[in-house]
Amino acid sequence: MAHKRIRPFNTKDTYPEQALDNDLAQAVVARGSMVFVRGQIGQNLETSESVGIGDPAAQAHQAMRNIEMLLKESGAETAHICRLVIYLTDIRFRESVYRVVGQYTKGVHPVSTGLVVSALARPEWLVEIEATAVIPDAETGAGS
Repeated sequence: MAHKRIRPFNTKDTYPEQALDNDLAQAVVARGSMVFVRGQIGQNLETSESVGIGDPAAQAHQAMRNIEMLLKESGAETAHICRLVIYLTDIRFRESVYRVVGQYTKGVHPVSTGLVVSALARPEWLVEIEATAVIPDAETGAGS
């Protein structure tokens, strides 16, 4: 494969109730330095258990913990995040979710886009966060 895939999976296993068969990954390291992290939700990556049901802040914490873990597995860290996209199912969740995200990105200053959507893949999921990071080149400082 041209790029490094982190935690590859197939949607027929992740969403058995849906007729899907897509090969995806939780993160992709491209060109050796760019890391694209799939939208993360309030779901434990180890157990696939949904957490924080009914609590958007708790789901945001789990999503950000997942992002931290996937970045680490990719050879990156939170400080390397350049872009976040945050999806909410209700605009009223914005303040509590953004407070949580801010705890994880203090001093990082990524660009961020927030969207309110009618629903996510499962009805219990209230927030989804995707991240793009660039691992700095140690020699040139590029990407920092």
